[in-house]
Amino acid sequence: MKRRILLVPLAIIIFLFILIKVQMNASNPEVLLPQLSEIERNIEYRDVKNSTVSKADVAWHLDHILKTINRLTETLESSDPEVYESSFNVPRIMSLTAGFIPRGKAESPQSVRPPEIIVTDDILKQLLEARKSIDKLQSFDANVNFDHPVFGMLDKAQTIRFLEVHTNHHLKIVADILEE
Repeated sequence: MKRRILLVPLAIIIFLFILIKVQMNASNPEVLLPQLSEIERNIEYRDVKNSTVSKADVAWHLDHILKTINRLTETLESSDPEVYESSFNVPRIMSLTAGFIPRGKAESPQSVRPPEIIVTDDILKQLLEARKSIDKLQSFDANVNFDHPVFGMLDKAQTIRFLEVHTNHHLKIVADILEE
């Protein structure tokens, strides 16, 4: 009986691991294109702020999303595919499978934080760069990688899924800011 009790969680973990691997391998950077269109539609609301939802205004979230896409593309491009090592990471599996990042639990690295003053032209330039980044991602080796502080080493497909989930996380915050 105790053995069965132990086998059920193990079976669930194995199932989730397989599910995430299949989902990651199916990732295509073009999944980000509709999100970029949504970013573009929200630029006109750049100055809207709602402190009950976020300390930052809409422009901050849009700029942060675009910086993240563009900096991670650069990181993948300069990475060495030979050093990639697959690993089991529970937070990564849970977050990327569920497509959810909890709010207020992490702080953005300095490299993807928006400047104090966000200029609309800079957002538009980053948007254009993000579209080019998506094209670049298509041609990258499957084992290009980056080391995420919580999720560990991510390969190309996992990074694309992370970008999709991360972008959606911030677009939901933007939608909540605009809803109030």
